Amino acid sequence: MRYLAELEATICDMVQKGRGVLAADESAPTIAKRFKAVNVESTEENRRAWRTLLATTPELGKYISGIILFEETLEQKTDEGRTIPESAWSKKIVPGIKVDKGKIPLALSPGDLITQGLDGLAERLRAYKLQGARFAKWREVYAIDHHAPSRHGIEANAEMLARYAAVCQQEGLVPIVEPEVLMDGSHDIDRHAAVTEAVQQAVFQALYRHHVVLELMILKPNMVLPGKSCRRAEADEVAAATLKNLRRSVPIAVPSINFLSGGQSPEEATANLNAINQQQTNSPWQLSISFGRALQQPALQAWQGKEENRVVAQKALLKRAYLSHLAMQGAYQTELEFD
Repeated sequence: MRYLAELEATICDMVQKGRGVLAADESAPTIAKRFKAVNVESTEENRRAWRTLLATTPELGKYISGIILFEETLEQKTDEGRTIPESAWSKKIVPGIKVDKGKIPLALSPGDLITQGLDGLAERLRAYKLQGARFAKWREVYAIDHHAPSRHGIEANAEMLARYAAVCQQEGLVPIVEPEVLMDGSHDIDRHAAVTEAVQQAVFQALYRHHVVLELMILKPNMVLPGKSCRRAEADEVAAATLKNLRRSVPIAVPSINFLSGGQSPEEATANLNAINQQQTNSPWQLSISFGRALQQPALQAWQGKEENRVVAQKALLKRAYLSHLAMQGAYQTELEFD
């Protein structure tokens, strides 16, 4: 493989005990919604200021090993004149890039979705690499309904993830593979587990077909949960169901499983990750995070778009990163939320 040494170096820098990935790659509509909740207008300058705040948080590199950025962020600069990727890497936080182009309905498959963005991907990756990106992320989304996701939908999405991952490794960027089974709906935890297992098994079958090197990728899955309209599960139940699925579906060659938070509150996502690590001792994988809202939400609420709130917002981010760091080791306690 042409870029084997680069890929191995990126995995080494990202897969480290007690460190995880910060997802700061919200699309324009998503970040506009997040900003609106705190009465901040989604202008280019406000987005730059917010993502600069994240990337320049002192000591963040103790707990965060990678940051996923949105395309416009690669070229934006901090107040000190560094690019945001350069600022992140100065803290040994590896910069990465979201490369998918969003989801659309899958043709002739009601209820199923598919993600766009494969056209021209290799050329875009080369450009992103020159701007400092060393890994990429692609998300496929699976909604649960009476007849969804279908077998056709599961296989089509798996094929997209595998094709993306193969192109990434060909161009020297580590792929984060993100198959997210949504927690929206009234399904119970057993239904969520069954769909998650089917999805992940199809993804790895596709990765094998496309010759993706499993040791040089990161999996970003959902935890196994009841639907939001069903009930709330305790952390030990979530952990047991999630680990049962991983043992059935994920090869031990994968170095790191970085869970998404998927709409959970920061406290719930952290408690569930903690229970997962307590139950899975001597894991063949690192069991870590790739949280977005569950890391950013308290900091965003503290910031409110005001420069004078920058320090308190960074402290809020650092606290959530520290609590996640503890949860990656099974050492989190809910009492720490109030310290």
